[in-house]
Order: sequence, then structure tokens, then C-alpha cells
Amino acid sequence: MPDFAIVNAELDHLDLLTPLFDGYRQFYEKPSDLDGSRHFLAERLTHQESVIFLAVQNEIGLGFTQLYPSFSSVSMKRLWILNDLFVAPAGRRQGVARALLERAREHAAETGAKGLMLETAVHNFPAQQLYSSLGWERENDFYVYNLIV
Repeated sequence: MPDFAIVNAELDHLDLLTPLFDGYRQFYEKPSDLDGSRHFLAERLTHQESVIFLAVQNEIGLGFTQLYPSFSSVSMKRLWILNDLFVAPAGRRQGVARALLERAREHAAETGAKGLMLETAVHNFPAQQLYSSLGWERENDFYVYNLIV
């Protein structure tokens, strides 16, 4: 049994969540911006634009995942985009990422969603292995296009 808890993050958790989110951004080669990170997260939580699950151990944030709502027109169901997943170095190899992904899966089921989708960096092999081990399937039928404006 893990000695950490997965909680639904609220504004009261910003002090724990902000450095994790900033670490996540730095993983993707963005400069540290604690003030910007805190503001961004506060906006998402205040306006209920995302669902954030936070792994906590002894009042220390170990990791988080952030889900954004979307919909599938074809299936006419809700779909959750697992946009962010990050575990701080102190929380790695403890099952934190696995627990966060499982909680996200449970949330999708609780909300009657079709499922979850995510993207990860091509070079992020540890994450890819974890996703596969939990039943996630890599998309081979569609291409992803981006338009930056």
C-alpha cells in the first residue's frame, strides 16, 4: 500500500502544486516561471477548466496530473485529455505516476467518458512503457497536426 494520497487539487493546494507544474514545464525545456505557473493553475481551478489530481505525502507534493475536458462527436461522449503528468524526483519509483494514471482512469469512468487521451514526447520512453503497461494504446491510425497562431 503506498504511503501517499491522491487528492483532487483545489486552490488550497497551489503551494504544493506550483513547483510541480513548474518542474513539468522545465522538463519540456521551458524556463522556470513560478509566478506564471501559479497564476495559470489558479485560473484553471477557479474557472473549473481542468481537473487536477495531486499525489501528497506528509504535506509534500510528489506529482500531479491535469485533465482537460473535451468531447467525441463521433461517439457523442465526453473525453478527457490527460494533458500533464509529472512526478518530482523525490516521488519517483514509488508508484506515484501509476496511481495518478489510475485515478484519472477512475475519473473518466465516474464521469461517463469515452476514455482518456494523451500525448507524450517521442523520446520519453519511461512514460511510454508505463502507459503501455496500464493498457493505453498508441495511436497509429491518425496524424496529429498543430497550427500555432
